[in-house]
Amino acid sequence: MAQWYVQLVMENPVWSAMVQFAVLGTLGDLVSRWIAARKVFMPFDPRATVLKMLQWALLAIGIKYAFTGFGGFVDALTGHSLLPVMDRLGRAFAISVAMNLQFGPFLVMAHRLLDNAIARKTNWDKLDKSMLSLLWFWIPAHTVTFTLARPFQIGLAALWCVVFGLILGFYNRRNQPVS
Repeated sequence: MAQWYVQLVMENPVWSAMVQFAVLGTLGDLVSRWIAARKVFMPFDPRATVLKMLQWALLAIGIKYAFTGFGGFVDALTGHSLLPVMDRLGRAFAISVAMNLQFGPFLVMAHRLLDNAIARKTNWDKLDKSMLSLLWFWIPAHTVTFTLARPFQIGLAALWCVVFGLILGFYNRRNQPVS
């Protein structure tokens, strides 16, 4: 199974990223809403669900390029003695920090802009908390991600969307009255 997955990802890096994020990113959005509402329901109508999947697929393209580009960025800085030579964990942390502090804010804004378009309303509430998630969740999560072999990185990154959805669901549940 792993060999099949690696082959698929290596032969179709962008398409496989789009599919993984379309499924797992949307699932993370659903899980967050399910937990916060304390009941299983379909929080998005069929139109919104399809648009959410397309949103995640589109975001996945940028994420895939960022993963590759920021690995090269850190390697170039190391090669020019602007960063020290690091072990696997140090390199993973450096890539995660660089990506999340440079590309992360753009991704958060693009994600919110697309959410607003799908919902057909403007909501910029708690954008600061979304930005802070880059520090407390995404840097540690992507540090783990970048310790993996390249074919498994995008898959884990997409899976982190489900984990993040769980966290957000419980956070939002705690901050809502029981119905």
